[in-house]
Amino acid sequence: MPRMNRLIPMVVATLTMFGFPGDQPNGRGFKDGNTVGVDLFNSKIIISGNGAKGGEADGYVLKRPCWYEPGLDASEMLKTQEGLRDYWFRFTKNPTEEKFQQFLKQFKDQVGKDGRWWGPAYNAADPKGEACFAGLDPFVFVPPGTTPPAGITIQELAEIARAALTVPEPTVKLNPDAKSYVNLPTWVWVEGIGEPRRSVTATIPGVMSATVVATLQKIEIDPGTTADRAEVREDGCGTSGKPYVEGGEFTCGVRYLRSSIDQPSEKYILTVTTVWPVEVAGDVVPVQFAPVQVDTTRDVPVGEIQSNVKP
Repeated sequence: MPRMNRLIPMVVATLTMFGFPGDQPNGRGFKDGNTVGVDLFNSKIIISGNGAKGGEADGYVLKRPCWYEPGLDASEMLKTQEGLRDYWFRFTKNPTEEKFQQFLKQFKDQVGKDGRWWGPAYNAADPKGEACFAGLDPFVFVPPGTTPPAGITIQELAEIARAALTVPEPTVKLNPDAKSYVNLPTWVWVEGIGEPRRSVTATIPGVMSATVVATLQKIEIDPGTTADRAEVREDGCGTSGKPYVEGGEFTCGVRYLRSSIDQPSEKYILTVTTVWPVEVAGDVVPVQFAPVQVDTTRDVPVGEIQSNVKP
């Protein structure tokens, strides 16, 4: 498995392998204000799907922050390198025609052979990504039907899709809304989720693709206090809780048993967690991912109804 000799700076090597800045496809999946899941550098991987934007990520970390990806075949690679002569001379220390021809020889030697050149890429969102990338060779020629050591696999592609996955952060609705009272049912539900199915696809065009799908399964309610102070009902919550209905049966929410007067700021902090199990579409890889879980909080002041008894 021939490897490229290092007669050219790594930055030039990677640019000539995959193109120039601005020409690369979208390899970023993230949520503004949250930890970036994937920010792919020097990669051909395209991130797509409704779960790749506008949601809440959970900080899933790739097991390996750098890898090789398949690139051009031998003839295409030689043509590309020959066309970058001026660029090579500009960025190579003490360039000469002899050095340039020596550099091209490794590509000429592979012309007519089956296989293609693979090049390195990494996840710039991982603090270890750049150092991992620097330890890889700029080019590796790989025979057909094989994967080089550190070459990307379909499972790793699925993991990249999982790292890019986001789900909506809902709005928690309560009834009563502004303030509840001891022994009064507080109904709980969520709004603003939209499509309860989110998917992300990571694709190396013409090579392989993996899709992960997250589907809203349920909500979980934490009243923000202990069981002796609050009774939680979740049996009737379903995927998004139960909106208040006058005269309806109370099956999703909290009945507070004690006032919040002795709590910080005189409020309980109620947390609603939406739970999104994740699967790989088509079972293309035997991997199980943990669900994405998003916590949303609401302050709940709980008072006591005072009554005066007259003789």
